[in-house]
Amino acid sequence: MDIKELYKLYQQHPCITTDSRNCPEGSIFLALKGESFNGNQFAVQALEKGCAYAIVDEAPSNAQPSTLNAQLILVDDCLQTYKDLAREHRRQFDIPVIGITGTNGKTTTKELIRAVLSECYNVMATEGNFNNDVGVPKTLFRLNEDHDIAVVEMGASHPGDIKTLVETAEPTSGLITNVGRAHLLGFGSFEGVCKTKGELYDFLIGHDCPLFVNRDNEHLMKMVKERGERGVQPDIYYYGQSDSKDILIRGEVISCAPFLKFRWREQDADADYTSEWMEVQTHLIGAYNLDNMLAAITIGYVNNIPFEQINHALENYIPSNNRSQMTVTEHNHLVVDAYNANPTSMKAAIDNFKLMDVPHKMAIIGKMGELGDVVEEEHQKVVDMLTDAHFEEVWLVGEEFQNIPCNFRKFKDVEEVKEAIAANSQTLTGKYILIKGSNSNKLFQLPELL
Repeated sequence: MDIKELYKLYQQHPCITTDSRNCPEGSIFLALKGESFNGNQFAVQALEKGCAYAIVDEAPSNAQPSTLNAQLILVDDCLQTYKDLAREHRRQFDIPVIGITGTNGKTTTKELIRAVLSECYNVMATEGNFNNDVGVPKTLFRLNEDHDIAVVEMGASHPGDIKTLVETAEPTSGLITNVGRAHLLGFGSFEGVCKTKGELYDFLIGHDCPLFVNRDNEHLMKMVKERGERGVQPDIYYYGQSDSKDILIRGEVISCAPFLKFRWREQDADADYTSEWMEVQTHLIGAYNLDNMLAAITIGYVNNIPFEQINHALENYIPSNNRSQMTVTEHNHLVVDAYNANPTSMKAAIDNFKLMDVPHKMAIIGKMGELGDVVEEEHQKVVDMLTDAHFEEVWLVGEEFQNIPCNFRKFKDVEEVKEAIAANSQTLTGKYILIKGSNSNKLFQLPELL
């Protein structure tokens, strides 16, 4: 059965489940495999629970000659079939699809773009962290006739990941927030990061679709230049903080005390036109979020969102999911950024916390993952930055910090940190505390204790 025939079947049963514990009546079960599970072995169970069909790439070991077998559809590769079906579904909708990737800030940027575009449109955007080769198809299947525009986040940890995702989502425009030293174990090098993230540019340029580019990011500009040297001239909307004449949306930080306040304006060098500065007070921590704000403004502007509504969306956006959050507890002010950490985002978080004009600063810093051969070098750099920052107190969490000489307090894991918080509850008051680390550290468990 080819994809178009499979899609006709989906149209008759418009619900795909990949979880045999959740089998709505009349849905289609699609058997995916993981390191510790094989969905094919649950296909018969899914049919018995009410699924109309089950798509498998291996015959289930418990399949018996019965009427159920007529409901089993055998394909070569279930994951590829899932992506192909999602692409076929996406093609049913002639709407703008904005693709987003990058080392840092892509989820925050996606949420800001969603907020801005939602001022005028019905927006379908990636939920949670559904940005991989399973999450992107799941996101695309949420598209329906009520949506005016889609914003699809795409993550990567290995070469070729973005190529696969853009060929599934088929974006009509897109942006790379930045490129940094993350997932080096999978990519092999920083150059590998750039090549993989650049696959978004390659797709968009190949399909004559526009790019949104941070004019001040030297790595992104190099990637654009390299593609220009190959004889292609992409359509680009630039944003940034410099005074380059080709920037469409320019912004400047006003303050971070502690929330980011900035101003922005529209520029048109060809028309010799510049709008008045507009100020925006945000609920985001960190000057590094200005670039994310400017990306959202630029996309909003290109999609005809009025200035007043752009500002309204940004001023009312409140972050969640432990990303650039300021949490005020009974005892302390917490700067929580505990969802992800790599050398680039770690430096940005520490630098920003260092610049914040607040008293009694403390940092609880967790290890960074997937750094391959440079794991020791990069954790040493973090210790060096923290030493130079002169915070009142620093706690380091994770085995990667254990052999680095310093005067900071060290913990094996978050459980040891919890014990220390309980033992020092009387002194852990009246502080501004940066909590930063990879999700695997589980530092997100700490705010309720502080």
